[in-house]
Amino acid sequence: MRVVPVSEFLENKVIIYEGFERLSEKSYGKIMDGRLELSLVEALYLLEKNKIVVKKGGRKISFRKLLSLGIGIDRRLHEKYIVYRDLKERGLVVKTGFKFGCDFRVYQRGVKVKKGPKKASEHTKWIVFVVPEDYMCSFAELSRAVRLAHSIRAKMLWAVVDNENNVTYYQVLRTKP
Repeated sequence: MRVVPVSEFLENKVIIYEGFERLSEKSYGKIMDGRLELSLVEALYLLEKNKIVVKKGGRKISFRKLLSLGIGIDRRLHEKYIVYRDLKERGLVVKTGFKFGCDFRVYQRGVKVKKGPKKASEHTKWIVFVVPEDYMCSFAELSRAVRLAHSIRAKMLWAVVDNENNVTYYQVLRTKP
């Protein structure tokens, strides 16, 4: 019988103190101070798949409760989760994109995310911006997103989540005349 790691919801993340090696090897979370810190979307996905147990104040919480707590922190969490789950179920490696100014960084299947020098195949393939179907933006905002992706040798995707929780991806490329 496999032991499911127990985690704790703290502020805006979920922490696993022990038994997280397998999750870390699969590119979930970030190891900090001997523990694994999961983003809320990662924790939601793992909780839904019964790969972790989440506790708050010593009491086990459900997927719905974690989602509710998370939406109180990030009102876009539901849409982000829908996209995260879709990308993971396609077999892609998905990491948060906060430091890049996007929602997610996405890598090809099988890539081990690492710091430092990388082969071309190990770089971020796409940066993803999650938006609801009624989202409107300016050309300047769209241009900034495309330039950001181009600057890190990635492609930019808009992940549009409709009212039925279906995701449609739009890739926008920069071209020079």
